[in-house]
Amino acid sequence: MTDAQDTASDTALRTTGGAPSDENVPPRGLPIPLLEPREGIPPVVATEDALAQVVAAFAAGRGPVAVDAERASGYRYGQRAYLVQLRREGAGTALIDPVGCPDLSGLGEALDGTEWILHAATQDLPCLRDIGMLPSRLFDTELAGRLAGFPRVGLGAMVESVLGFALEKGHSAVDWSTRPLPDPWLRYAALDVELLVDLRDELEQELDRQGKLEWALQEFDAIASAPPAPPRKDPWRRTSGMHKVRRRRQMAVVRELWTTRDRIAQRRDVSPGKVLSDTAIVEAALALPPNAGALSALPGFGQRMGRRQLEQWQAAVDRAKALPESELPQPGQQVAGPPPPRAWADKDPAAAARLAAARTAVSALAEELNLPQENLITPDTVRRVCWEPPVATPDSVAAALTGYGARAWQVELVTPLLAAALSAKA
Repeated sequence: MTDAQDTASDTALRTTGGAPSDENVPPRGLPIPLLEPREGIPPVVATEDALAQVVAAFAAGRGPVAVDAERASGYRYGQRAYLVQLRREGAGTALIDPVGCPDLSGLGEALDGTEWILHAATQDLPCLRDIGMLPSRLFDTELAGRLAGFPRVGLGAMVESVLGFALEKGHSAVDWSTRPLPDPWLRYAALDVELLVDLRDELEQELDRQGKLEWALQEFDAIASAPPAPPRKDPWRRTSGMHKVRRRRQMAVVRELWTTRDRIAQRRDVSPGKVLSDTAIVEAALALPPNAGALSALPGFGQRMGRRQLEQWQAAVDRAKALPESELPQPGQQVAGPPPPRAWADKDPAAAARLAAARTAVSALAEELNLPQENLITPDTVRRVCWEPPVATPDSVAAALTGYGARAWQVELVTPLLAAALSAKA
C-alpha cells in the first residue's frame, strides 16, 4: 500500500454517494501538499536508447499504468503532445519527450492489454494516438468522478477530496514546447501521474459501493474503442463572434481570413490566435474594408501590424468580395439531426411536448442517481429520439437508443422514461 492509500484508508473515503457533506465526512486537517515525486524528478527521455530502457522497464512492470500528456495549446499549431508522463509499479515514473522520440508505438505495444489510467481521457487520447500510443483498456478518473457524483472532477480536486493531498497546478497552461523544460514544470508533470493509481483504486471501490462500477466499465470500453473523430466540417463557422455575421458576403470574408490564418499558423507552427484574433476576423467581415488603409483602422489590425501583413489580409478580403454569388457560403451550416429545441414549438408542437416530458424525466432520474444528466444520456440522443420518435414501445425505444450509441446501462435505465415521454401530447 502506498503512502497515499495509507492516508486515505486512515480517514476513509471522503465522500458518500459521491457528494461530501459535513455530516458524513470524518473531520480531518488541511490537505497535505504534494511537493516532490516519490523517487524525485526523473530525467527526460529524449533518445532512442533511453526510450528502449523505458519500454523494457514498463513492459516488466506490474498492474495498471498511469498516463498523461502535456500539449502547448495556445502556443503551437494543433494538439500534438510535447511531454508524455507514465507511472507503473515496478517501473517508477518516466517523462518522455515526443519531439526527440516521435514514435512511441513500441511503448504502446509493450503496454498492450494493460489498463491505462487517464484523467479526462478524451482530451489526451488524440495526441497519444498520433505518436503510436492507444490503450485497449482504460480507467478514466474524471469520468469515474462524474458517475460517482463528485461536484468537482478536476484532477487536483479529486486527489484532494479522495486522497487528502494537494497538487500544485500552477503550470497547467505553460508552453510545453519550451526546450529545455524547467525543473518546476517537470516536477509538476511527474506529480500528475504520481497518485493516479491510488485515485483509481479508491474510485473503483466507491463506484462499486454505489452500484455504478459496471456503468463505468461500459463507459471506459466505449472510449477505448471509439474511432478517431472525423475532421470538423466548415471549422471557420466556429469563429468566436460569428453570430454577428449575417450576410453571405461577410461569411465569405470570415472563411477566407480563417483559411489564410490557418495556413500561416500551420506553416509557422504557432497557435492561430497568435497570427490573427477571431475578433479581428469578424471586424473585417463586418466592415468589408476597401483597402489596406481602411483595414488598419479596425480592431486587431493596428499599428503593430506591418504593411506587408496588412496587404496579405486585405488580399484575403478582396478574394472573398470578388466571389460570384453561387460560391458564397450558405447562412446556416447544414447539420444532420433535429433543429434547435427553441424552434420545436413552432415547427412541431407534439415533438416539443415529447421533449419537455423526456427532459423532465431524465433530469429527475439523474438527480436520484446523483450523476450529471449528460452522463445518464446525452441531450443530443434525447432530442433525436423525440424529434423522429420510434414506436413508443420499450423494444423500439431501446433499439433507437442503441443505434445512437447509448451504452447498455443507459438503455436499461432510460428506455422506460422515453417510452412514456413519447406518448406526451402537445
